[in-house]
Amino acid sequence: MKNFIKKPLLTAIVLILIIITIFYLQKNTPKIQSLKVDKETNYIKAPEITGISNWINSKPLTIKGLKGNVVMIDFWTYTCINCIRTLPHLNDWYEKYKDKGLVIIGIHSPEFEFEKNYDNVLNAVKQYNIKYPVAQDNNYDVWSSYGNRFWPHEYLIDINGNLRYDHIGEGNYDETEKEIQNLLKERDKNLNIGLTSENNNFDSIKIGTPEIYLGYKTSRGNFGNQEGFQPDQVVGYKIPNDIQANKVYLSGEWKNNEDNLELIGNEGTILLKYKAKNANIVASAVNSLVDVNLDNKNIKNFKVIEPKLYVASETEDYGEYTLMLNIKNPGFKIYTFTFG
Repeated sequence: MKNFIKKPLLTAIVLILIIITIFYLQKNTPKIQSLKVDKETNYIKAPEITGISNWINSKPLTIKGLKGNVVMIDFWTYTCINCIRTLPHLNDWYEKYKDKGLVIIGIHSPEFEFEKNYDNVLNAVKQYNIKYPVAQDNNYDVWSSYGNRFWPHEYLIDINGNLRYDHIGEGNYDETEKEIQNLLKERDKNLNIGLTSENNNFDSIKIGTPEIYLGYKTSRGNFGNQEGFQPDQVVGYKIPNDIQANKVYLSGEWKNNEDNLELIGNEGTILLKYKAKNANIVASAVNSLVDVNLDNKNIKNFKVIEPKLYVASETEDYGEYTLMLNIKNPGFKIYTFTFG
């Protein structure tokens, strides 16, 4: 008896596989890539703002309801140092252009679970003096509809609801402001406003240490202890004699969580050699004291009482530094190091 498949049956199987593949690709393609370009304007219509958990500084807003205004959508999260450094520019643009037709909406799409908490986001909005509307995108509905993958990421939408410009990350503030002005000039031909100067206090080229994540699922390989990560276990860490740059070392008893390391003992130490000007940590605790030493000199101490970004060290010049954080009181959690 021969083993073969007749042509009609083979053809049917191939067609079924093709249909399944097309369905899978459509389901897993970012929505913005499937949006149709308007034939008359040759622009993509901006996706609507949906699925928002809470609004801060505003009643609920929609792209449709804002027609006639120039709208900036800013994807951010409050512990992201790159986002934090863009906020002064966003605040400046809001103050300069809010009465001339610009609406800024901060779409807060959280990176960590605690960033979904309304009070935490509200505190950050107050801390950074944000006056424009902020929407909590806790379920990533807006993030997904725009096909976004980055913090920060700004989109500019014209008075007809068309996507006209976007920018990923920091920098190019003059360019972005020119685009704001161009779209406002379309709205009001008599607009005549000068540019603000570029902020030159931050130079990414001089930073030699990448962002460091300290959860066993989020880590990018910058954890130096030979004990390594042990998921969901409490580990007694010891700092070795041989220290490498750009790797974090711990001493004390720490629990390994998915996106953080949690101090279980009464005292613990974090050691890091980095190359930058400033070092920041994203941390949380009920009431933990952090004593900061830089190059074997005590420079300051601070309390961690809520989940947010804390400035661990600030120096006048870019360079190579050794940072030691001595922490007291259990419950302290460290999520990331970021640098400026």
